[in-house]
Amino acid sequence: VQLMESGGGLVQAGGSLRLSCAASGSIVSINSMGWYRQAPGKQHELVAFITSGGSTNYAVSVKGRFTISRDNAKNIVYLQMNNLKPEDTAVYYCNGVGALRGQGTQVTVSS
Repeated sequence: VQLMESGGGLVQAGGSLRLSCAASGSIVSINSMGWYRQAPGKQHELVAFITSGGSTNYAVSVKGRFTISRDNAKNIVYLQMNNLKPEDTAVYYCNGVGALRGQGTQVTVSS
């Protein structure tokens, strides 16, 4: 299953974006789908993940601001990002066991 991210862009601090991760095939069998990010000079960070049953978990830095969801019928995983901060600036990508990650989508938050 190939994944492709979209929805990034430039936004002011306090703004919102919704990222989408579209899969080329079914994600029903992929138990855990996650959103990750990598900022320049920093390591990859797991931002949020969601299980096939709908359980979610978030990094402390985004808890209360970001919401991950999945639509198994459309094979899409979303990341709703609210109250964005400059430190959220990074390339965001999604991944799941057995899937091939995409190029990612750039999110830039200006102060």
